[in-house]
Amino acid sequence: MTAYAGVELGGTKCVCTLARSAEEILDQKTVATTAPETTMASIEAILTEWKEREEIEAFGIGSFGPIDLNRSSPTYGCITTTPKPGWAGTDVAGRLSKLLDVPTGFDTDVNGAALAELKWGAGQGLSDLAYVTVGTGVGVGLICNGRPVHGFGHPELGHIRVARLAHDSWPGSCPFHGDCVEGLTAGPAIKARLGLDDLSGVKADDPVWESVASALAQLCHAIVCATAPGAILIGGGVVSGQPHLIDRAAKLLVDSLAGYVGLPAGRPYVQVPKLGTQAGPLGSIALAIDAAR
Repeated sequence: MTAYAGVELGGTKCVCTLARSAEEILDQKTVATTAPETTMASIEAILTEWKEREEIEAFGIGSFGPIDLNRSSPTYGCITTTPKPGWAGTDVAGRLSKLLDVPTGFDTDVNGAALAELKWGAGQGLSDLAYVTVGTGVGVGLICNGRPVHGFGHPELGHIRVARLAHDSWPGSCPFHGDCVEGLTAGPAIKARLGLDDLSGVKADDPVWESVASALAQLCHAIVCATAPGAILIGGGVVSGQPHLIDRAAKLLVDSLAGYVGLPAGRPYVQVPKLGTQAGPLGSIALAIDAAR
């Protein structure tokens, strides 16, 4: 029986998954995301081991970005303008797909996670879904009519500019845009703002979460007005550590829309991903399954 291989290449770790389906995971290994050569070599060693023991039908890669998804581009499959040191220009898809030589799906890690949630998680029964992850950075995966959204590139909604709270003048930490959503709400941004190395001790009533919830609500407002997905899922380390942010952002979204757009009824519109930490890893398997088809 054939299997699917997948790699979720994240900003801090890579999860390699070997599975026959979402319900039958044969193996899963984690590699730290360090220098490109070290990380890629570790992933290649895992894939080589799997190739020798299983018949792999297809391969999926969900990568942190920005990445080049234009198949006619000379840099297709590469990471582009990432602020992660050393990774800009790394040919992720070309190098890894050459090793297995099977149909390969390549997309952002968040588009992959959104696709997994649509197939097996909180998005089941929907054809349109947004998946937001707030962790090392802020990524947004969008599924419209059952397919990940692509234009000349891929969604980068984590970098939209948002209105600031009247009393908030902190400049943000994004090296490209300062106070975009990522520059205000990602884990490193909040740590820089508070002068902390760890957010675990920051209480739910700390004023910093007012700014974070406001920025996330404005991000959701933009998503609703742009693509009107059936639901918005928000996950990632920041939100899992501060679960109150979901309800706060959801309430602020309704206030922000001000009755102009009515959200779907019957279940919470802004909610946590059902697949939890497996959304990203299973996203790479979802990309592999689609590539096989």
